[in-house]
Amino acid sequence: MAHVGYARVSSVGQSLAVQLDKLQAVGCEPIFQEKASGTREERTALQECLRYIRKGDVMFITRLDRLARSTLHLCQIAAELDKRGVALKVIDQNIDISDATERLLFNMLSAIAQFETELRAERQMDGITKALARGVRFGRKHALTPAEVTTLRQQRAAGVRIKDLMHQYGLTKASVYRYLGGTQRAAMPEMALGAIHRNGVVAVVG
Repeated sequence: MAHVGYARVSSVGQSLAVQLDKLQAVGCEPIFQEKASGTREERTALQECLRYIRKGDVMFITRLDRLARSTLHLCQIAAELDKRGVALKVIDQNIDISDATERLLFNMLSAIAQFETELRAERQMDGITKALARGVRFGRKHALTPAEVTTLRQQRAAGVRIKDLMHQYGLTKASVYRYLGGTQRAAMPEMALGAIHRNGVVAVVG
Protein backbone atom coordinates (compact mmCIF):
# COMPACT_ATOMS: atom_id res chain seq x y z
CA MET A 1 0.00 0.00 0.00
CA ALA A 2 1.50 3.31 -1.10
CA HIS A 3 0.84 6.76 0.31
CA VAL A 4 0.65 9.01 -2.74
CA GLY A 5 0.59 12.80 -2.36
CA TYR A 6 -0.70 15.56 -4.61
CA ALA A 7 0.15 19.24 -4.09
CA ARG A 8 -0.88 22.29 -6.11
CA VAL A 9 -0.63 26.05 -5.98
CA SER A 10 -2.36 28.32 -8.45
CA SER A 11 0.43 30.67 -9.49
CA VAL A 12 4.11 30.58 -10.27
CA GLY A 13 4.87 33.02 -7.45
CA GLN A 14 3.41 30.77 -4.72
CA SER A 15 5.35 28.10 -2.83
CA LEU A 16 4.55 24.41 -2.52
CA ALA A 17 6.74 24.05 0.56
CA VAL A 18 3.98 23.96 3.20
CA GLN A 19 1.97 21.33 1.35
CA LEU A 20 5.05 19.23 0.65
CA ASP A 21 6.04 19.29 4.34
CA LYS A 22 2.58 18.04 5.38
CA LEU A 23 2.52 15.32 2.73
CA GLN A 24 6.00 14.12 3.64
CA ALA A 25 4.99 14.05 7.32
CA VAL A 26 2.35 11.37 6.60
CA GLY A 27 4.81 9.33 4.56
CA CYS A 28 3.80 10.21 1.01
CA GLU A 29 6.07 8.82 -1.68
CA PRO A 30 5.85 9.81 -4.46
CA ILE A 31 4.38 13.32 -4.31
CA PHE A 32 2.98 14.79 -7.53
CA GLN A 33 3.17 18.57 -7.59
CA GLU A 34 2.38 21.43 -9.95
CA LYS A 35 1.67 25.13 -10.25
CA ALA A 36 -1.57 25.57 -12.19
CA SER A 37 -4.93 27.28 -11.91
CA GLY A 38 -7.72 25.27 -10.35
CA THR A 39 -10.23 26.31 -13.00
CA ARG A 40 -8.54 27.09 -16.30
CA GLU A 41 -5.30 25.20 -16.81
CA GLU A 42 -4.78 21.55 -17.67
CA ARG A 43 -3.20 19.87 -14.66
CA THR A 44 -0.85 17.21 -15.97
CA ALA A 45 0.57 16.24 -12.56
CA LEU A 46 -2.91 15.40 -11.27
CA GLN A 47 -3.54 13.20 -14.30
CA GLU A 48 -0.20 11.46 -13.74
CA CYS A 49 -1.09 10.94 -10.09
CA LEU A 50 -4.45 9.37 -10.94
CA ARG A 51 -2.78 7.06 -13.46
CA TYR A 52 -0.12 6.05 -10.94
CA ILE A 53 -2.28 5.02 -7.98
CA ARG A 54 -3.36 1.41 -7.56
CA LYS A 55 -5.94 -0.52 -5.52
CA GLY A 56 -5.14 -0.31 -1.82
CA ASP A 57 -3.19 2.96 -2.13
CA VAL A 58 -4.06 6.10 -0.18
CA MET A 59 -4.08 9.46 -1.93
CA PHE A 60 -3.32 12.44 0.32
CA ILE A 61 -4.04 16.11 -0.28
CA THR A 62 -3.75 18.98 2.19
CA ARG A 63 -7.08 20.70 1.40
CA LEU A 64 -10.09 19.98 -0.79
CA ASP A 65 -9.54 23.03 -2.98
CA ARG A 66 -6.10 21.68 -3.99
CA LEU A 67 -7.66 18.75 -5.84
CA ALA A 68 -10.56 19.76 -8.08
CA ARG A 69 -11.92 22.70 -10.10
CA SER A 70 -15.53 22.39 -8.87
CA THR A 71 -17.79 20.39 -6.57
CA LEU A 72 -18.83 18.17 -9.47
CA HIS A 73 -15.22 17.54 -10.44
CA LEU A 74 -14.32 16.79 -6.82
CA CYS A 75 -17.12 14.25 -6.50
CA GLN A 76 -16.14 12.67 -9.82
CA ILE A 77 -12.56 12.17 -8.64
CA ALA A 78 -13.73 10.82 -5.28
CA ALA A 79 -16.08 8.36 -7.02
CA GLU A 80 -13.32 7.20 -9.36
CA LEU A 81 -10.93 6.62 -6.45
CA ASP A 82 -13.59 4.74 -4.48
CA LYS A 83 -14.37 2.55 -7.51
CA ARG A 84 -10.68 1.70 -7.88
CA GLY A 85 -10.30 0.88 -4.20
CA VAL A 86 -8.16 3.93 -3.41
CA ALA A 87 -8.72 5.89 -0.20
CA LEU A 88 -8.63 9.69 -0.25
CA LYS A 89 -7.51 11.58 2.84
CA VAL A 90 -7.55 15.36 3.36
CA ILE A 91 -4.96 16.37 5.95
CA ASP A 92 -6.07 19.86 7.04
CA GLN A 93 -9.76 18.96 7.24
CA ASN A 94 -9.12 15.49 8.65
CA ILE A 95 -11.33 13.72 6.11
CA ASP A 96 -11.14 10.08 5.05
CA ILE A 97 -13.74 9.25 2.39
CA SER A 98 -13.43 5.51 2.97
CA ASP A 99 -15.80 6.07 5.91
CA ALA A 100 -19.51 6.79 5.20
CA THR A 101 -19.73 9.63 7.75
CA GLU A 102 -16.53 11.17 6.46
CA ARG A 103 -17.90 10.90 2.91
CA LEU A 104 -20.93 12.95 3.94
CA LEU A 105 -18.67 15.60 5.50
CA PHE A 106 -16.57 15.54 2.36
CA ASN A 107 -19.61 16.26 0.16
CA MET A 108 -20.78 19.04 2.45
CA LEU A 109 -17.39 20.77 2.54
CA SER A 110 -16.96 20.48 -1.22
CA ALA A 111 -20.41 22.03 -1.73
CA ILE A 112 -19.48 24.90 0.62
CA ALA A 113 -16.22 25.45 -1.26
CA GLN A 114 -18.13 25.66 -4.54
CA PHE A 115 -20.64 28.06 -2.99
CA GLU A 116 -17.82 30.35 -1.85
CA THR A 117 -16.31 30.30 -5.34
CA GLU A 118 -19.61 31.32 -6.87
CA LEU A 119 -20.03 34.10 -4.29
CA ARG A 120 -16.60 35.50 -5.17
CA ALA A 121 -17.52 35.51 -8.85
CA GLU A 122 -20.82 37.26 -8.06
CA ARG A 123 -19.06 39.93 -5.98
CA GLN A 124 -16.60 40.50 -8.79
CA MET A 125 -19.44 41.02 -11.28
CA ASP A 126 -21.19 43.38 -8.85
CA GLY A 127 -17.98 45.39 -8.57
CA ILE A 128 -17.63 45.63 -12.34
CA THR A 129 -21.27 46.73 -12.70
CA LYS A 130 -20.87 49.45 -10.06
CA ALA A 131 -17.62 50.65 -11.66
CA LEU A 132 -19.32 50.92 -15.04
CA ALA A 133 -22.13 52.91 -13.44
CA ARG A 134 -19.52 55.37 -12.10
CA GLY A 135 -18.15 55.83 -15.59
CA VAL A 136 -15.14 53.53 -15.33
CA ARG A 137 -14.34 51.95 -18.67
CA PHE A 138 -12.54 48.67 -19.12
CA GLY A 139 -10.48 47.43 -22.04
CA ARG A 140 -8.68 49.37 -24.74
CA LYS A 141 -9.02 53.13 -25.16
CA HIS A 142 -11.35 54.47 -27.81
CA ALA A 143 -9.75 55.29 -31.15
CA LEU A 144 -9.13 58.92 -31.98
CA THR A 145 -11.88 60.75 -33.83
CA PRO A 146 -11.16 61.93 -37.40
CA ALA A 147 -10.83 65.49 -36.08
CA GLU A 148 -8.29 64.38 -33.45
CA VAL A 149 -6.29 62.50 -36.08
CA THR A 150 -6.16 65.62 -38.24
CA THR A 151 -5.01 67.72 -35.28
CA LEU A 152 -2.39 65.14 -34.32
CA ARG A 153 -0.95 65.16 -37.85
CA GLN A 154 -0.92 68.95 -37.94
CA GLN A 155 0.91 69.05 -34.61
CA ARG A 156 3.47 66.56 -35.84
CA ALA A 157 4.00 68.51 -39.05
CA ALA A 158 4.55 71.60 -36.91
CA GLY A 159 7.33 69.80 -35.06
CA VAL A 160 5.64 68.48 -31.92
CA ARG A 161 7.66 65.56 -30.57
CA ILE A 162 6.34 62.01 -30.67
CA LYS A 163 6.61 61.57 -26.89
CA ASP A 164 4.59 64.76 -26.36
CA LEU A 165 1.87 63.44 -28.68
CA MET A 166 1.91 60.14 -26.78
CA HIS A 167 1.33 61.98 -23.51
CA GLN A 168 -1.32 64.32 -24.90
CA TYR A 169 -3.46 61.63 -26.52
CA GLY A 170 -2.68 58.76 -24.16
CA LEU A 171 -1.25 56.63 -26.97
CA THR A 172 1.69 54.30 -27.36
CA LYS A 173 4.47 55.20 -29.77
CA ALA A 174 3.24 52.57 -32.26
CA SER A 175 -0.27 54.04 -32.14
CA VAL A 176 1.01 57.57 -32.80
CA TYR A 177 2.97 56.40 -35.82
CA ARG A 178 -0.04 54.45 -37.05
CA TYR A 179 -2.18 57.58 -36.95
CA LEU A 180 0.59 59.48 -38.72
CA GLY A 181 0.34 57.19 -41.70
CA GLY A 182 1.31 53.55 -41.33
CA THR A 183 3.00 51.07 -39.02
CA GLN A 184 6.15 50.98 -41.16
CA ARG A 185 7.09 54.39 -39.76
CA ALA A 186 7.18 52.98 -36.20
CA ALA A 187 10.29 50.96 -36.98
CA MET A 188 12.22 54.01 -38.30
CA PRO A 189 14.10 56.59 -36.21
CA GLU A 190 11.98 59.55 -35.24
CA MET A 191 14.38 62.09 -36.76
CA ALA A 192 14.09 60.34 -40.11
CA LEU A 193 10.34 60.78 -39.97
CA GLY A 194 9.78 64.12 -38.31
CA ALA A 195 9.48 67.56 -39.64
CA ILE A 196 12.76 69.48 -39.43
CA HIS A 197 12.52 73.23 -38.90
CA ARG A 198 15.16 75.43 -40.49
CA ASN A 199 14.61 79.13 -40.93
CA GLY A 200 10.83 78.65 -40.80
CA VAL A 201 10.86 75.99 -43.55
CA VAL A 202 9.46 72.56 -42.78
CA ALA A 203 11.17 69.70 -44.59
CA VAL A 204 9.72 66.21 -44.19
CA VAL A 205 12.57 63.73 -44.30
CA GLY A 206 12.17 60.13 -45.53
